[in-house]
Amino acid sequence: MCVPEVARVDADRSGAISAKELQTALSNGTWTPFNPETVRLMIGMFDRDNSGTINFQEFQSLWKYITDWQNTFRSYDRDNSGTIDKNELKSALTSFGFNLSDRFYEILLRKYDRMGRASLSFDDFIQCCVVVQTLTGSFQQFDTNRNGWIDISYEQFLTLVFSLKS
Repeated sequence: MCVPEVARVDADRSGAISAKELQTALSNGTWTPFNPETVRLMIGMFDRDNSGTINFQEFQSLWKYITDWQNTFRSYDRDNSGTIDKNELKSALTSFGFNLSDRFYEILLRKYDRMGRASLSFDDFIQCCVVVQTLTGSFQQFDTNRNGWIDISYEQFLTLVFSLKS
């Protein structure tokens, strides 16, 4: 996957890439558009000036990020189906350091499987992993004893959830 010519991605020649332009430039390997929520999440991660768009430098960083995710996706898609099933997702997240129950993997599949096939396409896999990683980071801010338990008020919980960038 090489970086596409930036001028081809910046269709309106504004000098910045919008979520719609990025979605048009990306492919999840299924001939369907990239998940708009995943595109929004990635724009948010790389939009350093909070303009709602990414500049060309930010786009190059984002493209490297997508390429890295594509390599990760391929390495865990053991059956080369072009999707990640529950066992492959468990293998991936376990290797990332997450120790989660089978029931939780079923919840993740229901949440991120837009096609209803009990598996995740490339873009949905990115979104799932990034959200789990983001939530974990937020949780760890409160887990001062590093024992997997936190004690927060309801308002702290709401503040935590609503302040997430994802």
